[in-house]
This record gives sequence, C-alpha cells and structure tokens, in this order.
Amino acid sequence: MKIGLVQNNILWENKQFNLNSSKEYFKKAKTLNIDLLLFPELSFTGFTMNTKMFQESDSYTIHYMSNLCKTYDINVGIGYIQQCTGEKAKNKYTIISKSGDILCNYTKIHPFSYSNEDKYYISGNEIVWCNINNIILSPFICYDLRFPEVFQIASKKADLITIAANWPCSRSAQWISLLKARAIENQCYITGVNRIGIGNNITYSGNSMIINPLGEIIAYGEDGTDDIIVGDIRKDFIIEVQNSFKFKQDRREELYYQLNNKINS
Repeated sequence: MKIGLVQNNILWENKQFNLNSSKEYFKKAKTLNIDLLLFPELSFTGFTMNTKMFQESDSYTIHYMSNLCKTYDINVGIGYIQQCTGEKAKNKYTIISKSGDILCNYTKIHPFSYSNEDKYYISGNEIVWCNINNIILSPFICYDLRFPEVFQIASKKADLITIAANWPCSRSAQWISLLKARAIENQCYITGVNRIGIGNNITYSGNSMIINPLGEIIAYGEDGTDDIIVGDIRKDFIIEVQNSFKFKQDRREELYYQLNNKINS
C-alpha cells in the first residue's frame, strides 16, 4: 500500500482556508497513485484550545473530506474537533475510505496536560483499527507517542500505526527517537505526520516520516518543507520481520500487570 503524509503549514485557526487548500494535496496524491493520504493533528485549525469556536456537532469536516475522497478515489486520515456533552470537546482522528465512509474514528487518549489540553478536551478510552488494502492500521495522536503501553496493544492487530501531530521543533529530537522506538518495539510500520510553519507562536519543523518494522526511516520530510512524503507499506516485510525475531512472544503481560498493581498498592 502506498501511503502519503501531508507535511503542510496549517494556517492558524483558519478552518475554511485550510479545508480548501487540502484539495491541492488530493490532486497531487492522485498523480502519485497514493492509497492513503494522512494529514496532521487538528488538520484544519492547528492545535487550538478554542474549542467553543471550532467544535463540530454536524460532522462538517467529515462530509467535506468524504466528498474529496470520492472525487479523487483516495482514502484519507484527518483530525478535527468534535463537540460532546459537557464543557470539553474531543480531539479526533478519523480514517475515511475512498468511497466516503468512516472506517475508524479515534479520540486522543492522552490530552497534552503540559499545554493544558486536558482542560479543553476529554480523554478517549478506546483503541481503534481498520483495514485498507489488507493492511490493518491503528491511528494515534501526538502526545500518545510517549505512552508505549497503548502501542503494544494496538500492534497485536496492526500492521501500521499512524501518529498525527502538531509536534514543536524544540522537541524534534524526541519525536524522531520515539517514532523509531515504537517501530522497533512493536515490529510494525510507524508513520509520524507533523505540520510545519508557525501556529500560535509555536514553530513546527515537520520531520514527518515512515519507519519500517526494523526501525529504519524509509521516507522523511525535510525540516520546514511543504510536501507529501511517500512510502510503501509491505505486508510481506512485516511478516518476515516478525517471524525472524519473535521477541514479542516473550512479553510477560500478566507479570507486568501484577507488578504495576503491587507498586501502586
């Protein structure tokens, strides 16, 4: 499966402009024969805490992108803000099929408390999966990358784990190291799609990448470059790597659970 990562400059809190601009990436992706096109976290607003203004109850962004998926015959992953009951919203990442149907709909499990995201967004409680071209994928969002436990669960089924982010360039070295670690630990493909430019006075450098199950970077977005980063996800290579070094079968999950309960008791 050919995958494309949209490393773009999200115009801060200008939702309609960013939605309109997304058409150009679909057009380019079509010429590149991309099967799945992935946009960064909160793809059309940037990493905003202005949930009251941008939260959706009518799935406007989903409908808009579904039409583009059908027009260009491409599957897509996009982030947006969903309204929910109460004062807080949901930071969502949704995979939409080329026929315009929702394949999976993920809520960020770990809001970024360091920037007070948890005061505006509720925490998700589910890992989701979907199947595109016989590749099972599971989406996560940004800060989730720092929590390896959820990746271990996801990789029990997933061939590909995607991370959509607004990850600042001041911590880009950690971004790269964590992405590679998650690929090695889970023996699956990892993609990290990150924005560029400046949003809310924070600078983003991109560094989007596709990493294979050995932890090797097979496609990379240069710092600050607006582009689609393209690479192939190979099911046969995943199987080859997992069969050649079966270290995951030596995990002692029952023991880890017991040790965790013991230390917290």
